[in-house]
Amino acid sequence: MFYAVIMAGGSGTRLWPLSRRGRPKQSLTLVGDRTMFQHAVDRLAPLFEPAQIYVVTREDQSALLSSQVPGLPPSNFIKEPFGRGTAPAIGLAAIQLRHKDRQAVMAVLTADHYISSTEKFRQVLEAGFAVAQAGHLVTLGIKPVSPSTGFGYIEQGPGLGSFHGFPVFRVERFTEKPEPEAAQRMLANGSYSWNSGMFVWQVDRILDEFQRQMPDFFAQLMLVEAALGRPDFEQVLGRVWDQAGEQTIDYGVMENARDVVVIPVDIGWTDVGSWASVADLLPPDQDGNIFVGPCKGIDTHNTLVFGGQRLIATIGVQDIIIVDSEHAVLVCAREREQEVREIVEQLETNGESQWL
Repeated sequence: MFYAVIMAGGSGTRLWPLSRRGRPKQSLTLVGDRTMFQHAVDRLAPLFEPAQIYVVTREDQSALLSSQVPGLPPSNFIKEPFGRGTAPAIGLAAIQLRHKDRQAVMAVLTADHYISSTEKFRQVLEAGFAVAQAGHLVTLGIKPVSPSTGFGYIEQGPGLGSFHGFPVFRVERFTEKPEPEAAQRMLANGSYSWNSGMFVWQVDRILDEFQRQMPDFFAQLMLVEAALGRPDFEQVLGRVWDQAGEQTIDYGVMENARDVVVIPVDIGWTDVGSWASVADLLPPDQDGNIFVGPCKGIDTHNTLVFGGQRLIATIGVQDIIIVDSEHAVLVCAREREQEVREIVEQLETNGESQWL
């Protein structure tokens, strides 16, 4: 059977101060009237029944996320004691699905992406399912629209034909976030996709790759799998996660995996990882401003204001971001919005966790 696994354990530090430890970005309403996590679940219907949708998240986030989608079975929330990166999270989901269904095929999806072409998204998942049943590891590539240095790139190799109307290519190599000149060359080449971080594969196939490439972690994972259904499962999982190292699925598995293919698609995809990406999804006024919440601007241009309960008034400013939350206010130049993470790091270093 085909299952969807939504990765929903991130912290969203670049969306501080709205994104906090107790209310991470996937639980926030940033676009429309639904949270990012609700959008992620909504776009899976009717391809997946609720029983086929699983969520990997941290223990301290599971109750909040579960309350946002009461239609999902509580037992479908796979809880990590704490985050160890995407590779351990995917491994944990894989063994739990294998415990349920030895023939499981899983789509690894995200809770912090916005996808406008939801019907096409479901169609490409169906194509991915067909390709994965042949034993391939499938990654969904996004057709690049700019020489972005914020995403990894996937180089397309020989074509494998068309599945459900989507062309499929072997993957030549993965390239992590490139320098600007390299990104320009890859965009001009036309044979590269952005790495979306979304995958489709047979559970047994991906676990075979864990065994080959991350043997130490795979051995730990087998201890967890052996404890599934036992009263001491949480204790075993906690001990293993204490000892497991952090790793991403890209570095840990995909870059050297066997038989990887890519399906390049245009599905109106946005990685909602910063205030600039939020601004890209919201319509500006005639002065280039985006005002969310009670705002008043005079002689204000190209400014994002994401407010709360208080009125925010601006006079004679341009090219800035203002985010008002109940505990903190962010004011920064739009061109420096990537540095929001540094504020979070400073607060952590200084022990000022009350603001996080």
